[in-house]
Amino acid sequence: MADTSVYARLKRLFSTGVIVRNVGGKKLRVADTDNIQALMSNAMRDRYARIYAGSGYGGITPASNYSMNMAYQSQRIMLFRDYDIMDMDSIIHSALDIYADECTVQNEYGRILTVECEDNRIKEILDNLYYDILNLEFNLWMWVRSLCKYGDFFMFMQISPEYGIHNVLPLSVYDTIRLEGLDPNNPYYVVFETMGAGGQKQRLENFEVAHFRLTGDPNFLPYGKSMLEGGRRVYRQLMLMEDAMLIHRIMRAPEKRIFKIDIGNIPPGEVDAYIQRLIDRTKKIPFIDPASGEYNLRYNMQNILEDFYLPVRGGDSGTEITNLGGLEYNAIDDIQYLLNRLLASLKIPKAFLGYEEGIAGKLTLASEDIRFARTIWRIQRIIESELYKIGVVHLYAQGFKDEALVSFKVSLTMASTIYEQEKINLWKEKTLLARDILDTKLLSSDWIYKNIFNMPIEEYNEQRERIIQDVKRNYRHMQLEQGSSDPQKFGFPQEKPNMQAGMEAGAMGPEGPGAAGQPAMGGGEKGQTLGKGFEGGMEESAAGRPEKGSVPGQDSSALGRDPLGFAERYHAIGDKQERHFKKFPLSFEGKEILKKMSESDKVLKERPTDPKPEILNEGKPDPDKGTFLDENVLE
Repeated sequence: MADTSVYARLKRLFSTGVIVRNVGGKKLRVADTDNIQALMSNAMRDRYARIYAGSGYGGITPASNYSMNMAYQSQRIMLFRDYDIMDMDSIIHSALDIYADECTVQNEYGRILTVECEDNRIKEILDNLYYDILNLEFNLWMWVRSLCKYGDFFMFMQISPEYGIHNVLPLSVYDTIRLEGLDPNNPYYVVFETMGAGGQKQRLENFEVAHFRLTGDPNFLPYGKSMLEGGRRVYRQLMLMEDAMLIHRIMRAPEKRIFKIDIGNIPPGEVDAYIQRLIDRTKKIPFIDPASGEYNLRYNMQNILEDFYLPVRGGDSGTEITNLGGLEYNAIDDIQYLLNRLLASLKIPKAFLGYEEGIAGKLTLASEDIRFARTIWRIQRIIESELYKIGVVHLYAQGFKDEALVSFKVSLTMASTIYEQEKINLWKEKTLLARDILDTKLLSSDWIYKNIFNMPIEEYNEQRERIIQDVKRNYRHMQLEQGSSDPQKFGFPQEKPNMQAGMEAGAMGPEGPGAAGQPAMGGGEKGQTLGKGFEGGMEESAAGRPEKGSVPGQDSSALGRDPLGFAERYHAIGDKQERHFKKFPLSFEGKEILKKMSESDKVLKERPTDPKPEILNEGKPDPDKGTFLDENVLE
């Protein structure tokens, strides 16, 4: 029965070369965690194989692969020793620090690594892995520096079947080797061997080790090539030249004196003895070999402590002491030549290392910064590839499968802001060019999308739909700012389609209205919509003119059967004599006025009649009759 544990499934997953997952339809997504698509055969191991095969001891068998791996592992250790010596140099040490600094810069949000994934759950899991478990903000700088120094960096991952990766341990490059080709039936099977506790060898599977390697030179495969390898030979020459310069300065630079001794009438045979007696009296520190305690007669070079004594007579008589200057060392140009070669192998601008005299202006520094940014970008892609493998292992151990296993992307922050500005300026120039072409009506927008922005037809059609959605969204914001109703809830304003514009739209293109197989504007069928609606899912009105015009006073009318409320007011009036007010133009106000008028009429009708006025002199004779007060006289 097959082993179905997490470790067995991970072993089978990383023994197939690349991880292939279907992401929909006939589209595939490939995760090349070992970079087998970009790398050639193991050239370094193959060289040892050819040497071994031509030595007369027989061909190569799978059993002899282990011995060959150990053979060139010893060569790698020699390289590592040179790299450790080079790291003691001030320039090399600063260069390695610069590599690590530039690869681990933070973005504007303070993050070193960015995880892109449409599934928020996967994104949260990977953020927890990279920032909480691996602690990249602190550890990645040291990992990158070791990677650039040795060309390889091995990291053991402790995996739990339930929680995935919960701890990592860096492995020494001196004690770790990568073994390939051990299984003749599976050429992609890879294992790692390292020295465990107590000096015992421990074999680890491919999914347990994250192998960061700078795979720039196939001659070093299956391992990486150090960033210092190009300057290793030049560094040795530079060290020899610097030592020679120091030795020459120490031995030849001190000043000496010339003593001219007047010997007078001393016979020639006695001059040497006289001069030696004079030297012995003036010299207090003779050159003595500290090992034997005797004069070192084999040292023929003039000692730095010895001066010159010259006997003179005749016209040059007279004792004289003259200073003799030291020799000047003129081989600085040779050292500068080797130093320039070393800096060129590091691919770091001189200004970054403190050599400001090599910079003619800001433009030169900017161009060098862009070239250096490409080098950093290449290192970052290698780091991202292995961090991606770590994420795949973590997700697979937690139960993710199929397309979810490779549905994410990790990216480090670009180091050079000048490089980013150059890309922004390029997009600005493209945008201005597209605007000028549209203003002059020289070419169509389809040509601009295809030839200037290099977009396929599916992509720029999608962008056009999104532009429409942006316009609707902006219109909604404008309406809300003005205090109007929300168009997403109550609908967008609709206008009648222009017949003439619809007829002209038939010549717009093979996919526009009026084309073959597409109805022109004004000729839409019943139930046909103009397109997908707003985000809320609302549909627009049907295309074309209505089948039948609206008739006033009927339910099919656009304003309804009774737009002014005549019928409602008619039945609300109590007195039928007042129904002529039903055509009052203001339906609501007229209704209220008529109600008040009817109430006042009812009050007047129910009011009792006034009593007949009483006449005081009724039935009595008029006392004023016949007098001037009689009203009849007035007639």
